[in-house]
Amino acid sequence: MSVVGFDLGFQNCHVAIARAGGIETVANEFSDRCTPAVVSFGSKNRTIGIAAKNQQITHANNTLYNFKRFHGRSFSDPFVQLGRDSLSYDLVPMKNGGVGVKVMYMDEEHTFSVEQITAMLLSKLKETAENNLKKPVTDCVISVPSFFTDAERRSVLHAAQIVGLNCLTLLNDMTAVALNYGIYKPDLPAPEEKPKIVVFVDMGHSAFQVSVCAFNKGRLKVIGSSFDPTLGGRNFDEKIVEYFCSEFKTKYGLEVKSRIRAFLRLHQECEKLKKLMSSNSMDLPLNIECFMNDRDVSGKMNRSQFEELCADLLQRIEAPLRSVMKQVQISVEDVNAVEIIGGATRIPSVKERIAKFFGKDVSTTLIADEAVARGCALQCAILSPAFKVREFSVTDVVPFSISLRWTTEADEAEGVCEVFSKNHAVPFSKVLTFYRKGSFLLEAFYSDPATLPYPEAKIGHFVVQNIAAPKDGDEAKVKVKVCVNTHGIFTVSTASVVEPMELDASECPSVESNMNLQNMIHSEKAVHDNNSQESSEAGTQCKTKTDVDQNSLSPEKPSEEDTMTNVEKGQDKKSDQPPEAKKPKIKVKNIELPVEASLVWQLEQDLLNMYIENEGKMIMQDKLEKDRNDAKNAVEEYVYDIRDKLSGPYGKFAGEKDLSRFSKLLTDTEDWLYEEGEDQPKEVYLNKLEELQKLGTPIEARYQEAGERPQLLEKLAQRLQYYSNILEDYRNQGETYNHIDILEMEKVEKWLNETITWMNNAVKAQSKQPLHNDPVVRTKEIKAKAKLLDDICSPIVTQPKPKIEAPKEETLQNGDHFHNSEMESTEGTIKNPVKTSQHNGDYHPNENITTMDADN
Repeated sequence: MSVVGFDLGFQNCHVAIARAGGIETVANEFSDRCTPAVVSFGSKNRTIGIAAKNQQITHANNTLYNFKRFHGRSFSDPFVQLGRDSLSYDLVPMKNGGVGVKVMYMDEEHTFSVEQITAMLLSKLKETAENNLKKPVTDCVISVPSFFTDAERRSVLHAAQIVGLNCLTLLNDMTAVALNYGIYKPDLPAPEEKPKIVVFVDMGHSAFQVSVCAFNKGRLKVIGSSFDPTLGGRNFDEKIVEYFCSEFKTKYGLEVKSRIRAFLRLHQECEKLKKLMSSNSMDLPLNIECFMNDRDVSGKMNRSQFEELCADLLQRIEAPLRSVMKQVQISVEDVNAVEIIGGATRIPSVKERIAKFFGKDVSTTLIADEAVARGCALQCAILSPAFKVREFSVTDVVPFSISLRWTTEADEAEGVCEVFSKNHAVPFSKVLTFYRKGSFLLEAFYSDPATLPYPEAKIGHFVVQNIAAPKDGDEAKVKVKVCVNTHGIFTVSTASVVEPMELDASECPSVESNMNLQNMIHSEKAVHDNNSQESSEAGTQCKTKTDVDQNSLSPEKPSEEDTMTNVEKGQDKKSDQPPEAKKPKIKVKNIELPVEASLVWQLEQDLLNMYIENEGKMIMQDKLEKDRNDAKNAVEEYVYDIRDKLSGPYGKFAGEKDLSRFSKLLTDTEDWLYEEGEDQPKEVYLNKLEELQKLGTPIEARYQEAGERPQLLEKLAQRLQYYSNILEDYRNQGETYNHIDILEMEKVEKWLNETITWMNNAVKAQSKQPLHNDPVVRTKEIKAKAKLLDDICSPIVTQPKPKIEAPKEETLQNGDHFHNSEMESTEGTIKNPVKTSQHNGDYHPNENITTMDADN
């Protein structure tokens, strides 16, 4: 199982993986750990990331950027309409009312949805992860801004589905940062102690987010969050751009905004200038050559001017900080640390504002750009069975309060109930009990549209179907389970009708079990949750009777608290008294009901399948084009490489005719590459390369042979000298080799003489051969001769000496003794050696000689 975290940023993306016991942020094919969120379309393929950003100016109309903010929005959304003017590409409405992008791809006009564009970006991030992990990537965790609504979150999930990713959870940016911070802290307070309060502040390219988290050992709980979705680094860039647009109009008479390429170039230079001003307070120049109408432009700005320009933006920093502190109801003195991340927090004035608000220095212990991706990878590792991670629970919060409205009988008022308040724990589920005679409609919506950075407050409609009224004509008891899941998305997960059943006499439970059953039935009438620490919120019951006060939501029947209190009060009394003889006994069964959901933003399955199919085709086209370009580049690389070597080390290994012919072919191929060979199929380039290699490979082989041959001959000569020394020692009856049979040493001598003769002849013949001709003796022949020599001689000369046992003394019956003279040798050698088993390591030369003779 892959463990991968994707930080899907507005401007840049990062990929983190779990490997070698830690989390690592991986680099792309450009050795850069940051991948721009840019997608560009061409006549043959798509380019994504750094390659696409390099085309942002030259192919402005077909290069897409800053598209993340259009997720889950309709084309008529005021936010979308407001952002259209600042884009170099065209936004168009899709058939489902969503936002689409019109581009030229494969020399045809195409329209892609925002989900498809994000899927393309995810495919690049997925490829980066796979190249580093060396295995397929499917399971992952993807980050989203904490202020994303259900519609936007579903849109991101659809993008992951299109590219074949199984998103285990959508993790809020700030929660990912907090997880990355807390899981490595060994000094967190114990669970029963007062938690450590840390505020995380993130100002990235497009948004400002703040989160307050409480840390205990092994536990992270987000207790409040706030944000400004329209305050980020790009707003500061725009201030600088506006300043220089005005200056260039006054100074040079240029309308910068009239030409998109010039406007984009100015944007890039202003972004660089902003980064330089973060570390320098002096006047910094801005120079752009051939800016417009072949004119060069220049300007300058310092940090004081910059802060004056951005005064209104800096004032907006405090509002989210004040809001989050009000939500959690703590003072700045209770905050133990303030951690800042995000590229825009490097602006000194931004950092100063945050530090001034909290009255303490801000911390930068986290990697500002990579903290989100690392947190996502940690969450994926926690969810993965393939990794063992320190016990660490994460509790997130609901960013916006969610209410539920339901239909009632014709003569009744409409019912409304807030099921999840702002900053409610996530993931979380509750069970609501309704009494109905037939199907009914539930409408989920955000309670406070004014605080919502999204024009539509509705979340979706849910119809609970197939409710059959009981036989007695009363209302059916329907339990509806609502939840905010791990993705932070609200849904009606299940619905069931509760039917009471009478028990036979043989099935009647005891009084104690019947009391427990009654308690269970009473508790089902109230809202309850699946989280023990939030159980105090479980006493609200949603009813739809006409005489119910909808403002107070007072139930007509006893609530859970009242019922449970009465039951608890009567426990002691009932335990002292005998049970009633004929108390009715009941049991219940739950029958699942179908729930039909109609969400504000949801791609139809057919449309989603079509997007998946189209993405597969585009990935295949990208691969084919990459292979074609690789083949073309291989030809071009070979032409320049071999030509450079022909004028250098390869020159003397090619004859005059071959050199002239080969040089002409190289020149013709180069001219062809930049004319009719500019756009040819892959097979044509492969054929061209093969044609060049037919002439170039023999020259390259002669060069390599000339370089390796002297070394191999020298090594062979050393081996010959080694065996000659052994042979000389044997002839002089030295003790080292005197145990070897003479026939075997004659064999060594024979092969030694043959190899010396071959080597001398080869060296003499090769010395007469010109370098531009094929060699007389090749390196593989020298290697073969050396190997054959070693294979024959080495086993002979490395024979171990046989062990000589001490003479044994035998005792006769008459007490006389004699020695086995056959075992003695006056010269210290064995005349008649005793045959021994092979496994004891002793050596029997006669046997080896027989074997060698048989081989010969």
